[in-house]
Amino acid sequence: MEKIKIIDLHFQNKKDAIASFLVETSIGPILIEAGPASTFDQLSHGISKCGYSLEDIKHVLLTHIHFDHAGAAWKLAEAGSKIYVHPFGAPHLASPEKLWNSASQIYGDDMDRLWGKMKPIPVSQIIEVGDGQELEFGSTKIKSLHTPGHAVHHIAWKMGEIIFTGDVAGVKIDGGPVMPPCPPPDIHLEAWKKSLAILKSQKPKELYLTHFGIIDTVDYHLDGLSYVLDDWADWIKPYFEKSVDQAEVVPLFMEYSKSQFLRDGCSNELIQIYEYANPSWMSVAGLYRYWKLKNQGKLN
Repeated sequence: MEKIKIIDLHFQNKKDAIASFLVETSIGPILIEAGPASTFDQLSHGISKCGYSLEDIKHVLLTHIHFDHAGAAWKLAEAGSKIYVHPFGAPHLASPEKLWNSASQIYGDDMDRLWGKMKPIPVSQIIEVGDGQELEFGSTKIKSLHTPGHAVHHIAWKMGEIIFTGDVAGVKIDGGPVMPPCPPPDIHLEAWKKSLAILKSQKPKELYLTHFGIIDTVDYHLDGLSYVLDDWADWIKPYFEKSVDQAEVVPLFMEYSKSQFLRDGCSNELIQIYEYANPSWMSVAGLYRYWKLKNQGKLN
């Protein structure tokens, strides 16, 4: 049976914000999630603590190409890894300029501090993975589950009775509540609900969340995520309909979501870690865009 080791990337020097998963197989270790380039030293240290070197990692599976999951993939490629990704995400790894420039408009001078650099990956090292495709690493089999809703290029990876869920199964840190990360531009509630049904249909015993750790109450967790996803979208909708500027809504939404955290007994320190993993302002922007496209009839 495969051994899974959780590597805490200590994003922004905080525990439990972003994970990478090292899976030991009969042909050597593989990695699920690369994390951002800004935490690459911590990733390297984690791999070393597991008894391996960077050069031992020949295969890296990404759930999607957002910086907190894929930003360091190019560094692993430089060390010799093949990078496995959704077909929609592959072009952005080969030519990350558009992705980088788009994010720079949001983060500005904070790009390097938060994410580090992102360089192109040779096309020969990028493996596009279809929906339902099964990868074999020695005796280990991992199945791709295309699971849009958070991102159109999202894959959850099923290994036996475990699913590595990326962001489609939400954020849940240190016993806190499950929360949906809703950044622009791809939030699609209906697609996300279908993806949650896909996860349930696989009947996993455990979910491995990039933010953060292991969930063994699978249906309860996914039902809770679905509820909060609707709750946040419904909370945002009246502001969108009244054309309230997003910037005015952000502090109001932060206060609203904080009340949910406090109701569940979260400390201010834990709420801050949630903010690092899932910034509130991003969800306002993502859900505003969702309601705009929905209103224009552009979402199927």
